This record gives sequence, structure tokens and C-alpha cells, in this order.
Amino acid sequence: MRLIKRVDVPTFDVFMTSVRAELNEAVEQLELHFDELIDQARERLGDLFDPADYDMNLHRLFGIEWDYPSCNPPEYLLQVSPQLYYSECSRVQRRFDEAVKLAEQAFADELEQLVTHLGERLRGDGDGSPKVFRDSAVTNLAEFLDRFQRLNIRSDDQLDRLVADARRIVGGVVPQQLREQSELRQRVATELSRVEASLEGWMTERPRRSILRRSR
Repeated sequence: MRLIKRVDVPTFDVFMTSVRAELNEAVEQLELHFDELIDQARERLGDLFDPADYDMNLHRLFGIEWDYPSCNPPEYLLQVSPQLYYSECSRVQRRFDEAVKLAEQAFADELEQLVTHLGERLRGDGDGSPKVFRDSAVTNLAEFLDRFQRLNIRSDDQLDRLVADARRIVGGVVPQQLREQSELRQRVATELSRVEASLEGWMTERPRRSILRRSR
């Protein structure tokens, strides 16, 4: 499960529909050449070739599905079995809690990458000479901070503070200023290093989500 704002659902649905159409078209193109690919594999593998390794129903192998699950269990369960109803309420809540944690982790991973990249460019080489950096090193971080604010998860105070710190550090700063003003560049690099260290601590304290593969 992933979180999405209600206002973004129509756009998301159009996007996913177009992606599924592209995938179906790609599968159809693969089907046109699949026999040829199998013949090449037979010739290349010799005695090791096994036709059972090649499923001829390609549409069964490739697909994209999505849905919009209800946030609440059906009301009739409350009449049929209150215990089952409240059990379902707990299950739905756990799923949403997990979705929030996944969103937090994704945000933290992206923030760490952006902060680390910009910090490395600003700190420069070992001799103190600045490294060349593109405007995108700054603008990508600024765009991320705006996106984080729009989604407004607000489920982890420490992560919110780290994002606020990063916003304060780079807010109003343009790339050319960082190239021309060494004191500003050094100050931003130093403060970003603190954010980076705090992010590493935050991510270390939070256990990574374990992925369990269910047997079919």
C-alpha cells in the first residue's frame, strides 16, 4: 500500500493507465519475436535448453494492477460480528501505519542522497578547492523540500525538523551565490553535514522494513 492525496488520484490513474498500455504494447512486440528468441536460445544452450523455461503466455507474466482500498471495514461486519469488525479496523490501521513508514523511509533516503551530493560538491576536494556542480544539485533539493511540504505527512517530528533545517539552510540561496561566495559555500556545506549526520542517525535507529516472500 502507498499513500496518495485524493486530489492526485485522477492524474495518477491516467498515468498508470498509460503505463499499462505501453507495457501491453511492449508485450505484443515481444510476442512477435518470441519464437525467434526461443530458437536462438535453443541453439545457444544446446542440451541445456528446456522448452518448459519459456512460458508462451507472455501476458500472464507481465502486468500492472492497482486499486484504491477502502479506509474502513464494511459496516455490516459491526452487526454480524463486532469482534471481527474491530479486528478489521486494527488490520487496516496497521496497513496505513506501514504505508506511512514506507513513505517516511523513501523521503529520508531521497533527502540523504540530495544533501550528501550537494554537501560533497560544496566541500570540494581535499586541498580545499571547490568542485564544479550543476544548478540541479541545489534546485533538486529545493524541489524535494517543496514536495515534502505539499504531501504533509507530519508523522515523525524528527524527520520534519531535519527537513525544516535543510529548508532553512538552502532557502533563498541560488547556485551562483554558492560559486562566487566562499564563506556562504563553506557555511552551507558545514550545516548540511550536520543534517546528513542527523539523517544517518535517524535511519539507523529505525529498523528497515523486512520483506517476506510468501510461498505460492
